[in-house]
Amino acid sequence: MPVGYLITVLLVAWGTFFALFPLRGPVLGQVSFRSGLALNELPYLALTWLLCWTLLAFAQHDIASPGGWAAVALAAATAAGLGVVAHRGTRAAPALDRALTEALRPARETARPRPRRRPLAAILLAPLSVRHRGVERLPGIAYGPAGRRNRLDLYRHRSRPQGGPTLVYFHGGGFKGGRRNREARPLLHRLAARGWVCVSADYRLLQDAAYPAALTDAKKVIAWVREHGPEYGADPATVFVAGSSAGAHQAAMVALTADDPGLQPGFEGTGTAVAGAICLYGWYGDVWGAGEHTSPASHVRADAPPFFIVHGDRDTCAHVEDARHFAGRLRDASSSPVVYAELPGAQHSFDLFRSRRFEAVVDAVEEFTTWVGATKPTAFTK
Repeated sequence: MPVGYLITVLLVAWGTFFALFPLRGPVLGQVSFRSGLALNELPYLALTWLLCWTLLAFAQHDIASPGGWAAVALAAATAAGLGVVAHRGTRAAPALDRALTEALRPARETARPRPRRRPLAAILLAPLSVRHRGVERLPGIAYGPAGRRNRLDLYRHRSRPQGGPTLVYFHGGGFKGGRRNREARPLLHRLAARGWVCVSADYRLLQDAAYPAALTDAKKVIAWVREHGPEYGADPATVFVAGSSAGAHQAAMVALTADDPGLQPGFEGTGTAVAGAICLYGWYGDVWGAGEHTSPASHVRADAPPFFIVHGDRDTCAHVEDARHFAGRLRDASSSPVVYAELPGAQHSFDLFRSRRFEAVVDAVEEFTTWVGATKPTAFTK
């Protein structure tokens, strides 16, 4: 019995099952998420790993017993499942294309962008390599008085261009965890390589201070960009806000509560309006029972900035129905476009890797922000 080979096949099969058939529920949802996340975004790497172990088992003549052939059969079934997972990843680009066309018509129908050539070799062979050699990261810059929770990392091109648009990004973690240097790094590096100034910020969690301290911190980051962004090459008049999971909640609330003096103690006069909001697999309910007023859906308004909302249809941590409901309410109320896309087969945290799925999302973010910059006046009015 090839024990080492069997264990390898069982581990890959376990992750593949939950990537294909994620289960919902407080416990099963977390099991599905943690077990299937990596394979859901990196099926090609898993296929290569499985093939290498299978070839090694044959080369060492370990496939001689009924148990060995059973392991091979399971490996074949797992490979077929990984093929399905990989195919789902390729469907992200068409889903995003449809969402952009629906929200941005008629402008997009008359000036559709040319198809982008994606670095497939890097995606297939080096999905964990998200850095860009032309980008420098300035870590641990203080933007407020709350110690390590009021720190940000700044990404910019090494040539240090001036007047670049700014992206302010907030991490996820359910307002109880997370850090600024984990998620969406392919997005931050891509935009910084294009001349943007990107800021990824920590904020106070619920164990540090009661909500809305986290939202106040998010607004402090916007205020910091307004005051200090030009020192790093940023255009303080063109600021987009983005986030993942709880960070998407932060981004949505920042965009929908611009210039609210009650949420900006000590900097009430600073403009915190943004040009647009980018929300990835977001949580749009209230913050741990703090009341409906902490939900972005309770703050939708006619003068909301353009939104770009993306969610996985297999998300077991933040259900897609909630994202769909929020996008619908926002579309009903807002006079600005709301791009809403559901990604086939995507789970929570699909922005951790440089996968085919997230590369398509980054392409769509670039198009969305370009459209906003070309059609909307500056959001900075103070």
